[in-house]
Amino acid sequence: MKKYIPFIIRLAIAIILIQTLRFKLTAHPDSVYIFEQVGLEPIGRIGIGITELIAGILIVIPRTAWLGATLTLGIIGGAIMMHLTQLGIEVPFEGKPDGGTLFITAVVVFLLSAITLWLQRKNIPIMGKKFS
Repeated sequence: MKKYIPFIIRLAIAIILIQTLRFKLTAHPDSVYIFEQVGLEPIGRIGIGITELIAGILIVIPRTAWLGATLTLGIIGGAIMMHLTQLGIEVPFEGKPDGGTLFITAVVVFLLSAITLWLQRKNIPIMGKKFS
């Protein structure tokens, strides 16, 4: 079971990243609202959505999992900062506050990505050789 846990973590990250794409790439009103609040609508919404798709794919491939985790840390780190500086913890979802669900999900994905990057440290080119 121990050897499957890292894959399960990576798969969970990928599912969350890819699941949120439907909101970004279909211009769901809540997603548009969020990106308008931070001044990134529509280019940022679409660009971040595509980047999340790439990260979601990279993180499930064992050889590129470190790269997917790194990309995810950057994307989600930015999302967390936007929540803390501009959006607030709660954001509207279908007209009602989401109770912080989006923020909490971002924090969980960030932590799981950090764990994944740590577990994948030996696979990082150049650095991996130092930590072997």
